[in-house]
Amino acid sequence: MRAGRRATMLLLAAALAACGAPGPKRQPNSDDPNAGRYALERDAAPAPHEVPDGIEHIPDAVPRSEPRSRSGNAPTYSVFGRTYRVLDDARGFRERGIASWYGKKFHGNRTANGEVYDMYQMTAAHKSLPLPSYARVTRLDDGRSVVVRINDRGPFHRGRVIDLSYAAAAKLGMLEAGSAEVEVVALDPLAPPAAPNENWLQIAAYADPINAVAMKEELARHGHRDAQILIDEGPGEAVHRVVLGPFTDSAAAESAHARLRQAGFAPIWMRR
Repeated sequence: MRAGRRATMLLLAAALAACGAPGPKRQPNSDDPNAGRYALERDAAPAPHEVPDGIEHIPDAVPRSEPRSRSGNAPTYSVFGRTYRVLDDARGFRERGIASWYGKKFHGNRTANGEVYDMYQMTAAHKSLPLPSYARVTRLDDGRSVVVRINDRGPFHRGRVIDLSYAAAAKLGMLEAGSAEVEVVALDPLAPPAAPNENWLQIAAYADPINAVAMKEELARHGHRDAQILIDEGPGEAVHRVVLGPFTDSAAAESAHARLRQAGFAPIWMRR
């Protein structure tokens, strides 16, 4: 009797222990060899002493024509049981949703297209845009925007449309909140940016893209956060034009022209 009671208690204890034990970690079911890095684990920000000075002023990515990466561009792939399709062409792509950011957990690891992730560069992860490609990400609450180079896949959390690098999130002011509602617009460096009858204001033109980015940042500090860099590639050196527009409303165009001149800039009208 006593031995039987003891055996029963041991079986009960084992059953209770099994009920309280944690289950196995959720593993990705994926056709993508990079999918193991998407496991749902907590990410982290770098320590304060690891963050470069002026992280919020790192220049935007400058769109340029690049061949599609050999990896990360399969027509379809699956992560966590869901299948995603990669676009053949980024032109005309636009979406709204939640942006998040990823940092130290992935820093120094390979991105989906085989590059090394650097959280201090202006990059991002997207589920369907070709790798690499470029996109403008704009916060819908305050209008702040950045241009990033898409070189990774993700985010694979419901409702999120893009995962920004730590640097891009810093420029958008969303590090503390962790997320923000944004609009993502793909940029095509080879396409003409507007119809011929639309007016642009050119503020400056440079051969060196670094100077163009610096001017774009200067305009942002004067409240012109929608400045763009248009690249003209001719037989000689490429020309990087820092512009505002296109303007289809003449009153808005004249107002922008006047404000630029008052701030000390020398804008000229341009048609494309």
